[in-house]
Amino acid sequence: MGKLATIDLALDEMLVNLAAIVLRLSKPEITRTPEARRALTQSVHQYAVCAARSTDPRVHELKTQLENTIKPSLRIVAIDGVKVS
Repeated sequence: MGKLATIDLALDEMLVNLAAIVLRLSKPEITRTPEARRALTQSVHQYAVCAARSTDPRVHELKTQLENTIKPSLRIVAIDGVKVS
């Protein structure tokens, strides 16, 4: 294995470990404040930039998982007995 391949593999491992940390920090009980949500969003975007050039499928799967943590959740609201989403 060449030096570049070794470096690439090490970077992929670091990205996998970083994603695990950010996923743990994305729990709703940790990201309750607007500041925490903004920090999470920034971390997810930065991870996505770093992951873009990776060829490791784990990195891309984790990127998808992280991006899903910042998507707004849908709520169902009832107005005068009519459900509106």
